[in-house]
Amino acid sequence: MALNRGASVPIAYGGGMLRRSLARLYWALSRWTLVGHDAVPTRPTILIGAPHTSNWDFVLMLAIAWRLGVDVHWLGKKSLFRGWRGPIMRRLGGVAVDRADPGRVVAEVVSQVHAGDVFGLVITPDGTRGGNEYWKSGFYRIARETGMPVTLGFVDRTTMTTGLGPTLELTGDVAGDMDRIRAFYADKAGVRPERRTVPRLREEIAKPAAPDQA
Repeated sequence: MALNRGASVPIAYGGGMLRRSLARLYWALSRWTLVGHDAVPTRPTILIGAPHTSNWDFVLMLAIAWRLGVDVHWLGKKSLFRGWRGPIMRRLGGVAVDRADPGRVVAEVVSQVHAGDVFGLVITPDGTRGGNEYWKSGFYRIARETGMPVTLGFVDRTTMTTGLGPTLELTGDVAGDMDRIRAFYADKAGVRPERRTVPRLREEIAKPAAPDQA
């Protein structure tokens, strides 16, 4: 995933008074309850959005960020930024990427971390609206390569709550780290529970031992 030329992470976004006012109105009228107010990141973080089962997750993400004043950015395929949609998507924190070169995204994120910017890089590792067997491991690689922690954002229809959960430092023990993530999301259903994907990575599967060549 390479950053589209002319874009960088993060793009000026911020939570101004208008956004906060709109967010307060949204939460006052919404059936959803925002929780996790004390989990606002104070340093650059990978912000997991899960379970990702509906397009409504995007609306909830913006409502959470605007209410809590979190500077969030998300990676999207270039086709989402074509034509008139481009300026709108970028204004909402989107970063157009070309998936042919994943190293450049990490380099851009590292440069912003070193610059001292506080932001949340939103990643939905269970893929496009769920329904996959495994989570994508990009969030794990970026977190390990940049030294960024992982904040667990969630949506749970069973309790009609959404917000931010704990922030974790990944250790490099993939199975152990994912056990902690699984424990948190075990009772989180998403907007459409039938599309929920259990948090697991292909990298957790033990590779078979090589045959004895002696």
